[in-house]
Amino acid sequence: MSDEVEIPEVDAVSGSGIPIRGNDIDTDQIIPARFMKVVTFDGLGEFAFFDLRFDDDDDQKDHPFNEDRFQDSSVMVVNSNFGCGSSREHAPQALMRWGIDAIIGESFAEIFAGNCLALGIPTVTADSETIEELQDWVDANPDGEIEIDVEAEEVTYGDETIDVTVDDAQRKALVEGVWDTTALMKSNAGAVRETARELPYVDDAAIPGAE
Repeated sequence: MSDEVEIPEVDAVSGSGIPIRGNDIDTDQIIPARFMKVVTFDGLGEFAFFDLRFDDDDDQKDHPFNEDRFQDSSVMVVNSNFGCGSSREHAPQALMRWGIDAIIGESFAEIFAGNCLALGIPTVTADSETIEELQDWVDANPDGEIEIDVEAEEVTYGDETIDVTVDDAQRKALVEGVWDTTALMKSNAGAVRETARELPYVDDAAIPGAE
């Protein structure tokens, strides 16, 4: 049986946008801790931004994730230091399961951006004025298409094309299709087993798939 696993290249992402305004939106706001008591990440999408979207009586608050016009959106536009706080990987998992494929913002917490990369979600940055203009455009054009060229570091919307920044390591991993480290390990399982066999302290019986 072949160990090879195909990892898709992510050189471009497109979709309609959803603006999430505010600086320092942390991972506890993205996915409250009480929703993390799950064995898998399935179903987390419905709880994204839950406490910002609903009051104590589960009545809806004013939030873009509650608005009908943004329900098919896949590109989130955020402000500064998005994803700060704890390192919980549940935050990007919840956003991905809600439908987010890419995030454009002023800046991201480093661990959050790394967790997004592990899911193939680009986190690209631009200055505050550029982001605010894009958020305003998305508000006025909820069905408008946003195109993110990861490799060229450009975002196109309406009649505008803006320069954005993609971390060099992130861009390389996405464009070359090496962002999924779990899949990479699976695709190199044979080499991993071979290395394990050569280690004097690893018993052959403990090596999965070893003969």
